[in-house]
Amino acid sequence: MSQLSFIGRRLVGAAVLLVLLSAVIFAITVVLPGDAVSAVAGVDASPEERAEVRAELGLDRSVTERYVSWAADAVRGDLGTGFVGHRPVMDVLATRLPNSLLLAGLTLAFTAPLAALLGLWTGLRGGATDRWVSKVMHAAAGVPEFVLASLLVAVLAVQFQLLPRVSLIPLGGTPLDVPRALVLPVLTLSAVGLAVATRLFRVSVAEVAATPYGESARLNGVRGARLAVRHILPNAAGPAIQALTLTTGALVGSGVVVESVFDYPGIGRELQLAVAARDIPMVQGIATVLAAVMLAILLLGDICARWLSAQGRRDA
Repeated sequence: MSQLSFIGRRLVGAAVLLVLLSAVIFAITVVLPGDAVSAVAGVDASPEERAEVRAELGLDRSVTERYVSWAADAVRGDLGTGFVGHRPVMDVLATRLPNSLLLAGLTLAFTAPLAALLGLWTGLRGGATDRWVSKVMHAAAGVPEFVLASLLVAVLAVQFQLLPRVSLIPLGGTPLDVPRALVLPVLTLSAVGLAVATRLFRVSVAEVAATPYGESARLNGVRGARLAVRHILPNAAGPAIQALTLTTGALVGSGVVVESVFDYPGIGRELQLAVAARDIPMVQGIATVLAAVMLAILLLGDICARWLSAQGRRDA
């Protein structure tokens, strides 16, 4: 299969999957605990007032009718307006999503090279070193994000007062205006990302090292950094890219928790607030866009991994 054909099939599959995910997200918001009408009209509203608000919000229509209307508007780039504050969902995404992408980008920039080094070291070395690092990574992956975030706050923010407890950003500014506010969220997400990426990278390196190609390189006297950089890393790069995309998926889920703990002005924090307020259009729009971002990252990872694998076969 050619590269263009592969990309085309992947794009079609991603588009179909996104439609299915959007339908699932829409259905979940219908059974979301609580009552959006009460959140907007107030718990003391009369039945007449509640009926008026329900009609105004479009909740008096069937679920199928509401989804078809919402999907048609979404295709045109209109994700609706939130119930709370009457903010257009696209405006919220334009403001908050870049902050979340910045947080994820900084985390990946920190974890990717470190995971590559640890993966190469443990995958090639084996023995007690491999077991020790693997146990540490298993333990780190098992610690809930909010527990790790609370521990970092207690030590670095409260005990030593080195960093701010929350990510306070000036009105109209960006997180880059206050770099210290990024440290704790990035450290928390890095612990999660590093644990996932290192374990996946280590498996890829060990598999390449066990192939006849890796064995032949060692029999020819290739050792140490030369073996890792010139022979193992290029052939493990494809699976490693896929490991990074899976790590990014873990960061998307963890980001919602971390942003809430540190009050970071990202899209995960907005999603958490929208769920709490029963702001259905905001939940639907943000969740669908996050799903689209995740699918795009996975698609890009598959394309890069396929290209690197093809290059490896050509060089071999």
